[in-house]
Amino acid sequence: MKKDHVSLQRQPFLAPIWLAALAVLGALAAAVVASFVVWLWITADSTTVVVIRHAEKEVGSLADPPLSAAGQARAALLARMIGDASAADRINAIYVSAALRNRMTAAPLAARLGLTPTVAAGNPRTLARQVLREHAGGRILIVWHADTMPTLVMALSGIDQLAPIGDADFGTMFIVTVPRIGRANLLRMEY
Repeated sequence: MKKDHVSLQRQPFLAPIWLAALAVLGALAAAVVASFVVWLWITADSTTVVVIRHAEKEVGSLADPPLSAAGQARAALLARMIGDASAADRINAIYVSAALRNRMTAAPLAARLGLTPTVAAGNPRTLARQVLREHAGGRILIVWHADTMPTLVMALSGIDQLAPIGDADFGTMFIVTVPRIGRANLLRMEY
Protein backbone atom coordinates (compact mmCIF):
# COMPACT_ATOMS: atom_id res chain seq x y z
CA MET A 1 0.00 0.00 0.00
CA LYS A 2 1.15 3.31 -0.95
CA LYS A 3 1.32 5.99 1.55
CA ASP A 4 -0.65 8.99 0.84
CA HIS A 5 1.49 11.93 1.42
CA VAL A 6 -0.10 15.03 2.26
CA SER A 7 1.02 17.40 -0.34
CA LEU A 8 1.59 20.86 0.92
CA GLN A 9 1.82 23.51 -1.68
CA ARG A 10 4.50 26.08 -1.02
CA GLN A 11 3.28 29.57 -0.99
CA PRO A 12 5.73 32.26 -1.89
CA PHE A 13 6.34 33.90 1.44
CA LEU A 14 8.47 36.82 0.15
CA ALA A 15 6.27 37.84 -2.77
CA PRO A 16 4.27 40.44 -0.84
CA ILE A 17 7.52 41.99 0.46
CA TRP A 18 9.02 42.21 -3.05
CA LEU A 19 5.89 43.70 -4.46
CA ALA A 20 5.82 46.31 -1.71
CA ALA A 21 9.51 47.10 -2.28
CA LEU A 22 8.94 47.52 -6.03
CA ALA A 23 5.99 49.78 -5.38
CA VAL A 24 8.09 51.94 -3.04
CA LEU A 25 10.93 52.13 -5.61
CA GLY A 26 8.46 53.07 -8.34
CA ALA A 27 6.95 55.80 -6.19
CA LEU A 28 10.44 57.12 -5.37
CA ALA A 29 11.39 57.16 -9.06
CA ALA A 30 8.17 59.01 -9.89
CA ALA A 31 8.90 61.55 -7.13
CA VAL A 32 12.43 62.11 -8.46
CA VAL A 33 11.16 62.60 -12.02
CA ALA A 34 8.41 64.95 -10.81
CA SER A 35 10.95 66.96 -8.77
CA PHE A 36 13.22 67.22 -11.80
CA VAL A 37 10.36 68.41 -14.00
CA VAL A 38 9.35 71.02 -11.41
CA TRP A 39 12.98 72.19 -11.14
CA LEU A 40 13.20 72.49 -14.94
CA TRP A 41 9.95 74.44 -15.04
CA ILE A 42 11.07 76.87 -12.34
CA THR A 43 14.60 77.42 -13.71
CA ALA A 44 13.78 77.32 -17.42
CA ASP A 45 13.91 81.07 -17.90
CA SER A 46 15.35 82.09 -21.21
CA THR A 47 17.97 84.79 -21.48
CA THR A 48 17.18 87.40 -24.14
CA VAL A 49 20.08 89.34 -25.60
CA VAL A 50 19.49 92.26 -27.97
CA VAL A 51 22.60 93.04 -30.03
CA ILE A 52 22.79 96.24 -32.04
CA ARG A 53 25.47 98.22 -33.78
CA HIS A 54 26.16 101.75 -32.63
CA ALA A 55 24.06 104.41 -34.36
CA GLU A 56 25.32 106.66 -37.16
CA LYS A 57 28.56 108.46 -36.29
CA GLU A 58 29.99 111.79 -37.36
CA VAL A 59 32.00 111.49 -40.53
CA GLY A 60 35.47 112.90 -40.17
CA SER A 61 38.96 112.13 -39.11
CA LEU A 62 38.32 111.76 -35.39
CA ALA A 63 39.64 108.54 -33.89
CA ASP A 64 36.59 108.21 -31.63
CA PRO A 65 33.76 110.14 -33.32
CA PRO A 66 30.49 111.01 -31.56
CA LEU A 67 27.04 110.30 -32.97
CA SER A 68 25.69 112.39 -35.79
CA ALA A 69 22.23 113.97 -35.61
CA ALA A 70 20.81 110.89 -37.36
CA GLY A 71 22.62 108.69 -34.83
CA GLN A 72 21.17 110.64 -31.91
CA ALA A 73 17.71 110.25 -33.42
CA ARG A 74 18.26 106.48 -33.77
CA ALA A 75 19.46 106.24 -30.16
CA ALA A 76 16.32 108.10 -29.04
CA LEU A 77 14.17 105.72 -31.12
CA LEU A 78 15.81 102.73 -29.43
CA ALA A 79 15.05 104.22 -26.02
CA ARG A 80 11.39 104.70 -26.98
CA MET A 81 11.15 101.18 -28.39
CA ILE A 82 12.52 99.19 -25.45
CA GLY A 83 12.85 101.74 -22.66
CA ASP A 84 9.71 101.24 -20.60
CA ALA A 85 11.04 101.40 -17.04
CA SER A 86 7.74 100.25 -15.53
CA ALA A 87 7.60 97.02 -17.56
CA ALA A 88 8.35 93.81 -15.70
CA ASP A 89 10.16 92.45 -18.74
CA ARG A 90 12.45 95.43 -19.29
CA ILE A 91 16.15 95.42 -20.13
CA ASN A 92 18.14 94.44 -17.02
CA ALA A 93 21.67 95.26 -18.16
CA ILE A 94 23.44 97.17 -20.92
CA TYR A 95 26.90 96.36 -22.27
CA VAL A 96 28.83 98.71 -24.55
CA SER A 97 32.33 98.92 -25.92
CA ALA A 98 34.56 101.78 -24.78
CA ALA A 99 33.96 103.74 -28.01
CA LEU A 100 32.13 107.04 -27.55
CA ARG A 101 29.58 106.24 -30.29
CA ASN A 102 28.59 103.00 -28.52
CA ARG A 103 28.20 104.73 -25.16
CA MET A 104 26.18 107.54 -26.78
CA THR A 105 23.90 105.01 -28.51
CA ALA A 106 23.07 103.35 -25.19
CA ALA A 107 22.84 106.58 -23.13
CA PRO A 108 19.17 107.53 -23.78
CA LEU A 109 17.98 103.99 -23.01
CA ALA A 110 20.18 103.73 -19.92
CA ALA A 111 18.83 107.06 -18.66
CA ARG A 112 15.20 105.95 -19.14
CA LEU A 113 15.81 102.66 -17.35
CA GLY A 114 18.09 104.02 -14.63
CA LEU A 115 20.92 101.67 -15.62
CA THR A 116 24.65 102.24 -15.83
CA PRO A 117 26.07 100.57 -18.94
CA THR A 118 28.92 98.15 -18.40
CA VAL A 119 31.93 98.90 -20.58
CA ALA A 120 33.16 95.59 -21.96
CA ALA A 121 36.29 94.98 -23.95
CA GLY A 122 37.89 92.04 -25.61
CA ASN A 123 36.80 88.91 -27.36
CA PRO A 124 33.11 88.72 -28.41
CA ARG A 125 32.97 85.04 -27.44
CA THR A 126 34.17 85.87 -23.94
CA LEU A 127 31.56 88.62 -23.69
CA ALA A 128 28.84 86.19 -24.80
CA ARG A 129 29.79 83.67 -22.10
CA GLN A 130 29.99 86.42 -19.45
CA VAL A 131 26.57 87.86 -20.33
CA LEU A 132 24.88 84.45 -20.35
CA ARG A 133 26.52 83.48 -17.05
CA GLU A 134 25.93 86.73 -15.16
CA HIS A 135 22.42 87.47 -16.45
CA ALA A 136 20.77 84.07 -16.81
CA GLY A 137 17.05 84.59 -17.34
CA GLY A 138 17.48 88.33 -17.89
CA ARG A 139 17.21 90.74 -20.80
CA ILE A 140 20.40 92.40 -21.95
CA LEU A 141 21.28 94.99 -24.59
CA ILE A 142 24.74 94.90 -26.17
CA VAL A 143 25.86 97.84 -28.33
CA TRP A 144 28.79 96.63 -30.43
CA HIS A 145 30.72 97.21 -33.66
CA ALA A 146 29.87 95.97 -37.16
CA ASP A 147 33.08 94.00 -37.65
CA THR A 148 32.73 91.84 -34.51
CA MET A 149 28.93 91.85 -34.16
CA PRO A 150 28.43 88.67 -36.25
CA THR A 151 30.97 86.81 -34.08
CA LEU A 152 29.13 87.92 -30.95
CA VAL A 153 25.72 86.88 -32.32
CA MET A 154 27.10 83.51 -33.47
CA ALA A 155 28.59 82.90 -30.00
CA LEU A 156 25.25 83.71 -28.34
CA SER A 157 23.03 81.78 -30.76
CA GLY A 158 25.23 78.82 -31.63
CA ILE A 159 24.74 79.27 -35.38
CA ASP A 160 27.70 78.65 -37.66
CA GLN A 161 27.53 81.53 -40.08
CA LEU A 162 26.07 85.01 -40.21
CA ALA A 163 26.22 87.58 -42.96
CA PRO A 164 28.52 90.52 -42.23
CA ILE A 165 27.08 93.90 -41.32
CA GLY A 166 27.56 96.57 -43.99
CA ASP A 167 29.34 99.85 -43.29
CA ALA A 168 26.15 101.84 -43.88
CA ASP A 169 23.91 99.43 -41.92
CA PHE A 170 23.19 101.01 -38.53
CA GLY A 171 19.64 99.73 -37.97
CA THR A 172 20.14 95.97 -37.73
CA MET A 173 18.99 94.45 -34.46
CA PHE A 174 19.57 90.84 -33.47
CA ILE A 175 17.39 89.35 -30.76
CA VAL A 176 18.85 86.11 -29.42
CA THR A 177 16.75 84.05 -27.02
CA VAL A 178 18.88 81.49 -25.18
CA PRO A 179 16.94 78.90 -23.16
CA ARG A 180 18.62 77.09 -20.31
CA ILE A 181 17.88 73.82 -22.08
CA GLY A 182 17.59 73.54 -25.84
CA ARG A 183 18.64 75.57 -28.85
CA ALA A 184 18.80 79.33 -29.07
CA ASN A 185 16.49 81.31 -31.34
CA LEU A 186 17.67 84.21 -33.47
CA LEU A 187 15.58 87.05 -34.89
CA ARG A 188 17.09 89.69 -37.17
CA MET A 189 15.15 92.90 -37.67
CA GLU A 190 15.56 96.56 -38.56
CA TYR A 191 14.74 99.54 -36.40
